[in-house]
Amino acid sequence: MHRSAIGIRVHSGWGALVAVTHQNNVFEILDRRRIPITGTTDAGASQPYHAVRNLQLPEAESFLANAFAAAHTAASSALREVIDALRAQKYQLTGCAILMSAARPLPPLEKILAAHPLLHTAEGQFFRAAFAKACASNDLSVSKIKERDLEVALKEKFGRDAVRIKTKVQLLARPVGPPWTTDQKLATLAALLLLSPPKNLQSLRRS
Repeated sequence: MHRSAIGIRVHSGWGALVAVTHQNNVFEILDRRRIPITGTTDAGASQPYHAVRNLQLPEAESFLANAFAAAHTAASSALREVIDALRAQKYQLTGCAILMSAARPLPPLEKILAAHPLLHTAEGQFFRAAFAKACASNDLSVSKIKERDLEVALKEKFGRDAVRIKTKVQLLARPVGPPWTTDQKLATLAALLLLSPPKNLQSLRRS
């Protein structure tokens, strides 16, 4: 089986997922999709900390626990679809790279709810944690990579080939078509960190 890896860049309520492999000196984008992990009718689900900022602490904790359980379930189900599709094509998944923020550890909930900037930080961590737990539920190893450290990690992994890899990922917009935004580009680069560098990088293409 050929080796592959998944990269995910997370937003509030959803993540941009890309699955990538390389074989015969050619990189391939195997899958890419937007994975929503909240129901569109769930009040406050996409911004759960904002939704509870005026609640009493026990109510806020209960809401957040239920919201996290729902997000984890949705993420786990979506990941299972991707994993099954890749395995059906005879690809072995080596793991999932999740891009992380550089935010400091969060204070207790009551302090988060009292400071609006922390609400956004907490929600970012909330949905990244939901994806990470979903990976664990699917027996998929997780590598957490700070987005600000991605370029350094690429240089350490691929050496002088790192620049060529970044350029070729940028140029995939035309062959693979939209969407090919910063989300997909960074998710692809993160996933590539989980794969061994090819001996002779030639091209990237979508299968």
